[in-house]
Amino acid sequence: MLMKTNDNRHSYTARIGRVVDYLHDHLEDELNLDLLADVAAMSRWHWHRVYTAMQGETVAATVRRLRLSRAADRLANSDADLGDIAKRAGYTTAEAFGRAFKQSYGMTPGAYREGGSHALFKAANRASDASGFPVEIVILPAERCVAVPHKGSYMQISRAFEQLFAAAGPAGLVTRQSRMIGVYYDDPYAVGEDELRSAACLPLDEGRAVPNDFEVIKTRGGAYAKLSYKGPYADMRDAYRWLMGVWLPASGHEAADGPMLEEYLNSPAEVAPPDLRTDIFLPIEV
Repeated sequence: MLMKTNDNRHSYTARIGRVVDYLHDHLEDELNLDLLADVAAMSRWHWHRVYTAMQGETVAATVRRLRLSRAADRLANSDADLGDIAKRAGYTTAEAFGRAFKQSYGMTPGAYREGGSHALFKAANRASDASGFPVEIVILPAERCVAVPHKGSYMQISRAFEQLFAAAGPAGLVTRQSRMIGVYYDDPYAVGEDELRSAACLPLDEGRAVPNDFEVIKTRGGAYAKLSYKGPYADMRDAYRWLMGVWLPASGHEAADGPMLEEYLNSPAEVAPPDLRTDIFLPIEV
């Protein structure tokens, strides 16, 4: 009976995982619940209840969140036309897009492009202001994590986190104290976007048993420069530019070998994008 229960759990996790993958790969296409039921290979009557229970939000909420996040990235990091951004986000008019964006991000798309949190880092970069944001030197322990690897745009690592928690939750690996860590192996200015390597990680206590079907990695222990960031993930590109291009040269520290880390202190499924809190960790030599 236990084996059958485990097989059932893996089956549901895999099928919801297929839906998560499909949503990310077809975010700019027309989506409907019947189509996604076929992707999940589950009953059209009940599959959406299963998705909502396992993911913690409806499909409509997932799609809206992901589309607006991509739109915010285009607003902050490109000169794309607002009408085109609205259309690619699934809105037939700029007005409808503006209302939805303001509801989530607290400002209109135009105001966000000009004055979002990314604008503060852009200004500090232009002024070479190394004291514009507080950076703390911390020592982190090496941590054992269950992980889902991701290849492609760092902005789409949410796909890997959704897969990770969809599998780790039913396996009993998620608690109220669970933390979310992203490991970023490649320089996005040196490696093509499709080839970028990262991993969504869930740290576990050393004594915790891990089922055989989970990948396990260990993060680097040692000294890091920690930049505490608040705001949408789309704005973090300029925070990285400031940390690496302004703060580091002025700090007297040397970057150490090892990937960058991000720890996510809250969830985009639970708070508005301006209230997201992320600690960014740059490995350094001491």
